[in-house]
Amino acid sequence: MDRQQAVKEAAREVLAHGGPDCLTDPSRPMKAMRRALEAGATHDDIAAEMRRQRV
Repeated sequence: MDRQQAVKEAAREVLAHGGPDCLTDPSRPMKAMRRALEAGATHDDIAAEMRRQRV
């Protein structure tokens, strides 16, 4: 998975499984975030993608 794909996946997972759901099972969004960061993304990259996906 390349960096851009990892960023899109992380944003999608955080939007879908973040918030209150994350309190009971944080593994999905956290694993996706870790993959994106390991691929060279920054938190700002993921936040920007989350803003794009929310529109």
